[in-house]
Order: sequence, then C-alpha cells, then structure tokens
Amino acid sequence: MDKRLLSFGHGYSARALAARLVPEGWHIVGTTRSADKLAEIAATGVEPLLWPGSDPSALIDEFPNVVISAGPTVDGDPVLADCHVSFVRAASKIRWLGYLSTTGVYGDHAGGWVDEETALNPATRRGIARVNAEKAWANIPDLPLHIFRLAGIYGPDRGPFAKVRNGTARRIIKENQVFSRIHVEDIAQALELSLNAPSSGSIYNLCDDDPAPPQDVIAHAAALLGMPVPPAIPFEEADLTPMARSFYAESKRVRNDHAKAALGWQPKYLDYRSGLAAMLGQTKN
Repeated sequence: MDKRLLSFGHGYSARALAARLVPEGWHIVGTTRSADKLAEIAATGVEPLLWPGSDPSALIDEFPNVVISAGPTVDGDPVLADCHVSFVRAASKIRWLGYLSTTGVYGDHAGGWVDEETALNPATRRGIARVNAEKAWANIPDLPLHIFRLAGIYGPDRGPFAKVRNGTARRIIKENQVFSRIHVEDIAQALELSLNAPSSGSIYNLCDDDPAPPQDVIAHAAALLGMPVPPAIPFEEADLTPMARSFYAESKRVRNDHAKAALGWQPKYLDYRSGLAAMLGQTKN
C-alpha cells in the first residue's frame, strides 16, 4: 500500500490519525491556516503546509490517500472551493478519500435512534452546511469517497475536567436532551481501518455505545475529580452563546453498528465513563 496521506485541515482528529500512521512509516502532509502552527505540526512527524496560501494541486495529483477535516463555511466547502478542478482531474487516481462530517446532518429526533439509513434533516446552519458538503464531494465522478459522521468529540486536551476544576462547568438541564459522543482515539482507529480496506461510497457513524444527557457527563467528571457537582441550570435560564445554544437544538441517539460490522471497528471507549477515566492521568483536560 502507498503510505502517503494528504490531510486538509490537520486538526484534532487528523492529528490523532497521524499519531497512529507516522510510526508505521506513513508520509503525511497536513495543512493549516496558521503559520504559527507549522512548527507544531512538524514536531509530530507530519510535513506542514500553509493553506490557503499554497497551491496543493500537485499533492492532490500525487497522494493516493486524502482526509478532509476542514469544516464548511457559509460559502461552502473550502477545499472544494479552492481545489475542485484538481479533485475532478485526480479522482480516478485517488485510492481513498475520507470526509469527516457530523451526526448533526440527521437533525433532531427527540431522543430517538438514528443510523446511516436515516433521512438527513439538519436543524442547524452547521448541519445544513455539512449536508451540502457531503453532496458536493459525492458529486465528483469516480472519487472513492468515505464519509464519517462524527458524534461529539472529546479526548486529551478536550474534555470537561478543566471547566470543572476552574468552576466554569455548568449542568444545563433540558428535558429529553441526549447526545452521542466519540473519543478521538476511536475516530483514529476507524479511519485507519478504512484506509487499510477502502470501500468506496461507504458512510459510517462514529460514536460510542452510550448516548447520555450532557449534565450526566459533567456530574461524572466532577465525581472523578472528587469535586462538588456543579448546580443544575434550566436550559431556559442558561446564558448561552448562539453556538452553544445550537447544540441543544438537536436530541438523538446514534447507532454505530454498521461501522463495527463493516470495518471490524472495536471502540476502546464504549462510553463516556471509560473515556473520562482514561483522561484523568493526562493534563489540560
């Protein structure tokens, strides 16, 4: 297998994937919008590329594996906006293209279950943008597209512990509100499995086995730290940013059976309790 991967928007999830692949001899080029992050990316064994600002068309022609984790904007998918012609030209030469989407494409299901066959009905502008981006990638002929719909991502340096410790965590209560989650290491494992066995046109939900109300996660984090559980705040009284409030516009439980069966994926962290316990020994959580 040709171990070259081009990573557009080399952020949290893509870095977790690179941490698995670099020791296996992969050559990875990761893009960033910030010149300040070039050295940080290089220190992980990934070749950094400032983009926008550089022309990645030659890399698209040469690299047989591509992962897209750059999110869409109000103007559409930024990678396609800049590189659509290059991907159309190189589509038949690409071996695997992974697009990291979101379970937000399913919209609100009042706490009900969804799977990959559920109709897409996003309830937020972010969800609508993701649906449009998925469709735009799927419209490129001969492109070996693999879509990964990610639940709420957590892991090292991204979790509730810091807020609990500094007293800013809030247990916001909204009746029947439930989310699915996914540890970043389990995302990376699923992506690597798919890279090793491409199946063009596949769609996978990546989430753990235990959808739960957000206030339960905060309470468990506080208990693990031996700190008082933050007081409950009714959703109607919570002072939330528009972005934070939009997360409460959807309530659903996401199934991951297809990813397990098709990829042989065995998530390491089957629920938030095991994931948070593993994070306790790490800093900046």
